[in-house]
Amino acid sequence: MATLGRISCGFDILSRVRRLLINPGASLPARSATFVEPMECLAVSKLPEGPQWVYEIKLDGYRALGIKSNGSVRLLSRRNNSFNRQYPLIVEALAELPEDTVVDGEVVALDASGFPNFNLLQNYRTEAARIHFFVFDLLVYQGRDLTRLPLIERREIVRSALKFSSGRVRITDYLEASATDMLHAVRQQGLEGLIGKRKDSIYEIGKRSGSWIKYRVNRGQELVIGGYIPGAHGLDSIVVGYYKGKDLVYVARVRNGFVPASRRQVFGKLKNLETPDCPFVNLPEKHRSRWGEGLTAEDMKKCVWLLPELVAQIEFLEWTESDHLRHSKFAGLREDKEPRSVVKELLLATSRRDEQF
Repeated sequence: MATLGRISCGFDILSRVRRLLINPGASLPARSATFVEPMECLAVSKLPEGPQWVYEIKLDGYRALGIKSNGSVRLLSRRNNSFNRQYPLIVEALAELPEDTVVDGEVVALDASGFPNFNLLQNYRTEAARIHFFVFDLLVYQGRDLTRLPLIERREIVRSALKFSSGRVRITDYLEASATDMLHAVRQQGLEGLIGKRKDSIYEIGKRSGSWIKYRVNRGQELVIGGYIPGAHGLDSIVVGYYKGKDLVYVARVRNGFVPASRRQVFGKLKNLETPDCPFVNLPEKHRSRWGEGLTAEDMKKCVWLLPELVAQIEFLEWTESDHLRHSKFAGLREDKEPRSVVKELLLATSRRDEQF
């Protein structure tokens, strides 16, 4: 990573940050250490490039906020649900946060090779030792609001002000490199994708403005569960789709990727969401497609419909011409995701197109 120095507006970042750390109350407004709706990334099919952009590795985990106030720590999902029970070791490590502080980050499970593995997060009891919290932003520091500061300043404060003795909490770093080089490295390592952020971006609470972008390299995305087909251990397969405006669009029946334990776990969460009405606007379909992804009126007789309140991470080989998934596979539940925010994500199809960036 290049050394931080002066940016285009002409002042020394490090000098300004030092002044803020010495006396944060002198120039920053007060803000209580409470839940902040996370800023979102806009999915793109082409990485932006230029000196105003920095990149981070896209981690395959759960977005979360770490909050310390009144001497206690809370770990909250993007939907303001508590993660304290699932990840007590992370909560313990975050006790080193300064009082009245809020950090933004991601709960990530690392496999034996040190790579993110979303499946391990599903087994948080048995895999607790592999689960870490990666901090990538600082929103409130000692009761002062940092959200209006440029990203580059917030990140310097993170490095200067936050210290953790436990390796369970890590500070993410960003990279300044060309989009082509970043894509090559991510593909070579088999990682999920990239996050791009403008250096001058403020923290836009709850917004997806395009100042932060995400670019997915692998074939997978979150999809909303709108039904299931009963079977052994409660379910045989789940019926999933994404939102196009206000409409939920069916894209796949997903049977692969389950084991008996995960079938029971998912079924336990689905059975209380049953409804008589099909939530998908494009069903029934007239016939099955070449790869058998379609869902006809006859197929629908086997389905149990659900209120679309749960999101799953689905891996797949490709999108078909009929907007279905080919060779789909269940990877885990995404209880941190708001179903209405699930749309079709964009993905660059071939490495040859990478060379255009």
